[in-house]
Amino acid sequence: MGTLDGKVALVTGGSRGIGRGIAERLGRDGAVVAVAFARETAAAEEVVERIRKDGGRAFAVQAELGEHGDARALWDAFDARVERPGVDIIVNNAAVGRSSDLESLTEDEFDRLFAVNVRAPFFVVQQGLGRLRDGGRVINISSGAARLALPEIMAYGATKGALDTFTLNLAKQLGPRGITVNSVAPGIVDTDTNAGWLRGNPEAQAQAASQSALGRIGRPEDIAGVVSFLASDDARWVTGRVVDVTGGAGL
Repeated sequence: MGTLDGKVALVTGGSRGIGRGIAERLGRDGAVVAVAFARETAAAEEVVERIRKDGGRAFAVQAELGEHGDARALWDAFDARVERPGVDIIVNNAAVGRSSDLESLTEDEFDRLFAVNVRAPFFVVQQGLGRLRDGGRVINISSGAARLALPEIMAYGATKGALDTFTLNLAKQLGPRGITVNSVAPGIVDTDTNAGWLRGNPEAQAQAASQSALGRIGRPEDIAGVVSFLASDDARWVTGRVVDVTGGAGL
């Protein structure tokens, strides 16, 4: 038996990168996984198929986050596909992964960052509360950029700081229902988001690896394992925390 047998999980941004790693891990651990995606239908269906090949259960749900009404559209799509009403685990992973520096950032980019990275998780949870079962889990994917000074992506870091504040307050509010709420904060991870500057660039790879006390670049499965723990009953006494999964960056 898996640690998440009988649970239903929603993973936003589940079609690639860290979200894909999380979706596949939760599926292997027994959860029925709703793989939420914005546009990449083929990628989402590939994740669903991979989970099913591993013996799990999954389905894809489409909704473009960052627009007004996005949370309602996401939950409508979820309700139409889920076999048993309700959800046990919400993973807010979808995000705009980088930002311009202070001099280059436009108001439109700023608004888009906060719409996807902060507003969307807020309303996904708000409108999911009636579906979220007592004893459930909310796991927000934050970033080491919320605690490390990285001026070149400060707007992105600010969104993740806001997400951590959301985590803290939500944990207090939902505690009486036995629902835990935590943030998971990755560092540099080898994903498509970072591919442009990281892959095929030995110098960039060496620099990125040197930032970790463990001397390597993070992988999606490094993050997924921590998320799986927080989603399990073993983490029932952990809430309102930011779990650092940067490999010891900045030590």
